[in-house]
Amino acid sequence: MANWEQLLWAYRKYLMSVLFPILLLPLPLLVPGKEAQCAYAIILMALLWCTEVLPLAVTAFFPLILFPMMSIMDASEVCVEYLKDTNILFIGGLLMAIAVEKWNLHKRIALRVLLFIGVRPAFLMLGFMVVTAFLSMWISNTATTAMMVPIAHAVLEQLHKTPEQKDVEAGSNNMAFELQEPDGTIVTKGIPQLDSSPIPPPGAAENEQKKREQLRLSQGMSLCVCYAASIGGIATLTGTTPNLVLQGQVNSLFPDNPSVVNFASWFGFAFPTMIILLLLSWVWLQILFLGFNFRKNFNCGGKGREQQRAAYRIIQTEHRNLGPLSFAEGAVTILFFLLVVLWFTREPGFFKGWGNVAFPNSKGESMVSDGTVAFFIGIILFMMPSENPSLSLETNAEGKFKAPPALLDWNTVHKKMPWNIVFLLGGGFALAKGSEKSGLSKWLGDKLTPLNSIPSPAIAFILSLLVATFTECTSNVATTTLFLPILASMAQAICLNPLYVMLPCTMAASLAFMLPVATPPNAIVFSFGQLKVCDMAKAGFLLNIIGVLTISLAINTWAYPIFKLDQFPSWAHPNITSCQVNGQFNSSGFSP
Repeated sequence: MANWEQLLWAYRKYLMSVLFPILLLPLPLLVPGKEAQCAYAIILMALLWCTEVLPLAVTAFFPLILFPMMSIMDASEVCVEYLKDTNILFIGGLLMAIAVEKWNLHKRIALRVLLFIGVRPAFLMLGFMVVTAFLSMWISNTATTAMMVPIAHAVLEQLHKTPEQKDVEAGSNNMAFELQEPDGTIVTKGIPQLDSSPIPPPGAAENEQKKREQLRLSQGMSLCVCYAASIGGIATLTGTTPNLVLQGQVNSLFPDNPSVVNFASWFGFAFPTMIILLLLSWVWLQILFLGFNFRKNFNCGGKGREQQRAAYRIIQTEHRNLGPLSFAEGAVTILFFLLVVLWFTREPGFFKGWGNVAFPNSKGESMVSDGTVAFFIGIILFMMPSENPSLSLETNAEGKFKAPPALLDWNTVHKKMPWNIVFLLGGGFALAKGSEKSGLSKWLGDKLTPLNSIPSPAIAFILSLLVATFTECTSNVATTTLFLPILASMAQAICLNPLYVMLPCTMAASLAFMLPVATPPNAIVFSFGQLKVCDMAKAGFLLNIIGVLTISLAINTWAYPIFKLDQFPSWAHPNITSCQVNGQFNSSGFSP
């Protein structure tokens, strides 16, 4: 019997990939209508995404097969959804991120900031969080974590070393972060103590306490890096994939919207949220792992100076090893800032951007998108040499001049580009369009109309908490892909601005703090072996609550003027001429 159980367990993925479609067949067979057929496709893909029976990108291709067979969408219509402007923005943004990684510009930025902040325990934790969050705004949170964690542990190793052997020889008390000898003996004047009596050697209790403090600091430092990587990604539209899913879903479900979610509007909403959440996370992790002794955490007593100097020298050495700023790093820096400026000023909303002025359409809107800007800079990366042409006149074996390589080459892009995310985004857009075409969105909206009796802030808070819980168990991209079309339909049904629920739930999908499998940064720090699942769950549980509360604050304050959340916009449902909110009709919109 055990052999059969082992065989079934070994082949569980194959069995589940066959059983899921069969077990769900009664839904489209017994319930007539395209709504049930589309629901079959969505539930099937949700099960496959949650269990990861198939690779996420492979599951994303199911609409290409199911929607034409169910007569929901023509095959050519489905194919178009897999390479929308949002996918182009994703690829273009990653081109810049790959260039930054290739020339180690991110490491230079990280070390420079750490040199400025210093290595006192509380400030060291804050420094790593600030650097990690900033880098995660522009490059992959996985790559950021993989770079920052080894630097953090190298610094901690210096902090934990005994600064001078003579301190132990003189019998002085251990200083902050001092380690006991590996064999447990106490060294006096260079000779191990041979006393075999059961009486503990002097200073043993203090050494054990120091070891516990060192472990707690190491755990806190690891968690602060992975949490900051997830938090930093929410600040920019290209920082993490769920943000792009939101933009793509809004443009797909509401094609008449005036580019309401763009780089500038998202940054204005998300950046303050990120700053607040980052600071609250720092305070919580400091209390949890360093304790309430803030005088000690900020090292106001002057102890541990030599350990700090040794740790500071490690950062200096790492920074010195990078050498002077190269031509390639300078060129990538200039192009990076140019990209950010063009993103911010293209169509900011509160004034006419260069896109509205130089490339307007018939409605005065910009015909150039954020994806266009990203690829404009991305192509320049392939065209610009990585060395100063006047200083790099090298010759090959035949005596002919040899040009330096470009800032970016296709082999590097091909190795580092996560193509699976491109297909995953496309599958989500296909699902959203299929829900609209089949009538499933309208059906769901009609069923959710009783929610209009619940206050809007309560709806946003409960849904954000639900998404934050769900994203602990499944991919944040899959979570937003599944939830956003449903939330949009619900908002339309109760005449609520769809962004009022879509924005906070998109942010909540990045609050994956409790489990190592929730997001790659968590898995990276967990692999270092100093953390247990209970440590991460205990730290992440309250951080999830703090995150949802912070997002609720943001959506009910500064998000209102940015996205005009006090109105039910005409682009959200052009057929509605009046809205019923709490029993009152309003022909133009509403004020919650």
